[in-house]
Amino acid sequence: MPSPYPPRNLLSGQSSPYLLQHADNPVHWRPWGETAMNEAKEQDKPILLSIGYAACHWCHVMAHESFENPEIAALMNRLYVNVKVDREERPDVDQIYMAALHAMGEQGGWPLTMFLTPDGRPFWGGTYFPPTSRYGRPGFDQVLVTIEKALRQDRDNVERNAATLHEHLQSLCLPPDIAGYPDKAFIDNFAQKLLKLADTVHGGIRGAPKFPNAPLTEIWSRAARGDASGPFSQAFLLTMKNISQGGIYDHLGGGIARYSTDERWLVPHFEKMLYDNAHFIRQLTQAWQLDPQELFRTRIEETIVWLVREMRMDGGAFASSLDADSEREEGRYYVWSKDEIDAALGLDADLFARVYDISPSGNFEGANIPNRLNDVPTTEDEEELLSRYRAQLLEKRQLRIRPGLDDKILADWNGYMIRALAEAGFVFKRGDWIELAGAAFRFICESMSENHELSHSWREGVHVRPALATDYGSMANAAIALHAATGIADYIEQASEWLSILERDYSDGKGGYYLTSSTASDITVRPRADHDEANPSGASQILEAAIRLARITGKTELLDPAHALAANHYAAISNSAYGNSGFANALYTLLTGRHAKIFVDNDSQAKPWLDIIRHSPEPALTWQIVLPDQTATHFGMELVPPPNRPVAILCSDTACSAPLTSLEAFGQALKSH
Repeated sequence: MPSPYPPRNLLSGQSSPYLLQHADNPVHWRPWGETAMNEAKEQDKPILLSIGYAACHWCHVMAHESFENPEIAALMNRLYVNVKVDREERPDVDQIYMAALHAMGEQGGWPLTMFLTPDGRPFWGGTYFPPTSRYGRPGFDQVLVTIEKALRQDRDNVERNAATLHEHLQSLCLPPDIAGYPDKAFIDNFAQKLLKLADTVHGGIRGAPKFPNAPLTEIWSRAARGDASGPFSQAFLLTMKNISQGGIYDHLGGGIARYSTDERWLVPHFEKMLYDNAHFIRQLTQAWQLDPQELFRTRIEETIVWLVREMRMDGGAFASSLDADSEREEGRYYVWSKDEIDAALGLDADLFARVYDISPSGNFEGANIPNRLNDVPTTEDEEELLSRYRAQLLEKRQLRIRPGLDDKILADWNGYMIRALAEAGFVFKRGDWIELAGAAFRFICESMSENHELSHSWREGVHVRPALATDYGSMANAAIALHAATGIADYIEQASEWLSILERDYSDGKGGYYLTSSTASDITVRPRADHDEANPSGASQILEAAIRLARITGKTELLDPAHALAANHYAAISNSAYGNSGFANALYTLLTGRHAKIFVDNDSQAKPWLDIIRHSPEPALTWQIVLPDQTATHFGMELVPPPNRPVAILCSDTACSAPLTSLEAFGQALKSH
């Protein structure tokens, strides 16, 4: 009978593109799971846990330098049980061990390199290690020997430290004490704190590197309350404009990179993530509602063209990411020399070079990243020419060796994009965008769901289960957005089902939620769904979905979980502004959001009323069209409109307006907030 612990790399049978990148390493990698844990226990070896993701540049660097190095691999194989994890496939595992690294006083990042006792408790770690000592960092070869020796020769002390750290991690997963309940003044004060961090020259948060940080940026849009001239709006609009014009945006192909290494949004870290671009589309839609600049609409259109061309998979769902590297060089696919531009465009190159900051010396390590941060003025005719030049350059670029595509499908990331497409499709009257959203939604429901329970990840028929709280929260909001765009009631029923599963399998019993299901069995602690990362927290998405669903259905019993969750998270958001912006955005929906019931005789009659909503910069607004054969209730109150339609009634959670009998009155009521 073959050994369950063969002396070879065991990643070849995995579905994750990131794990498959390491399947030919001389390291005897194991996937995360009970088998690897049992091997470590039986052989009494420490575990070397390496966490990364397919588009990560420094993950590739460490792989090439260390994991492909036969001498270092031999050390790893002799001293450790080596486990590889795709953080996108298992964000719960990543959160546990990233929290452990932070508890050690270290700054996080990827690759995450953690050393665990044979039973899986962390006792030391770091991020990237060079193969030999440099950059002021110890060499990985030295680290491997030193850490294993410490465990072997000073076992009692290591065990005590591991026990203390494990106890700390468990404490982070306890339900918080309920200290109070937020009100409007509380979240306005929260937004003011974040406004003080704003970069008033370049947008975003002061300093570098600069991340889009969608949860934080959105709070400025929420706090603006539709006032396009106030400080919150100006911070939000400046951010969206400079991201749209910076090198972080791909001016040839569309879409944004994960972050900018400088404070001007010029030099990206070149990987492209599905979630960043979903949030980009949503926030550009909100920016356009605040200030209908053609720039915002154009960037939405270009990004969706990129999404369909490069990220849409068979069946309609979307892949996870595009790599930062090609030909083992970061950004090689995206940058240009002046000579390359001249050769591609000939006599037309001068106009492109002037507008897009192209020079012989370059703006990035001797090469050029096309950008429009210099705001070079152009005529309408020149813009038409520039559009043609961009298409020519894109065609040339597509002949290069392309960055790798991580084609696994993640439910939560697809949920963000489905919502973004549905909202943009509604606002801009683009039925094709709504259909893109609907097709992706159908794929998740049909190919990644069993008995209404979602998978977190899917690739080539292989599922990663159980799903995470972020999957259910994100997909519930996607369903609600599709209902708003189409009026189809089935979307509301599906959102209700997913919130019921969250209550059953993810609740902490005190109003909050864990990230992982109660059925998960391969983690040492159960992380909570409380904190933002690049995406809004699971708790914030659940609160957003719960309150929207309550208003749309008019069911009072759905309000209770929303208010319990707000109270549950009050202590955390009171103590820390950073990392809780997603929840503050959801609190704006809870505490300031309104619901419009529009009573009409037919769908055609509803169109001008919906046009008012399309131009209304109120992200917390929900609405319904009520036809003559339908009744409308609002938290126990039956709304009886005047006999002459059309008419709108605008409600908070506790009161409703008098009937608004004209489009003008309805528009004014939406503005008076």
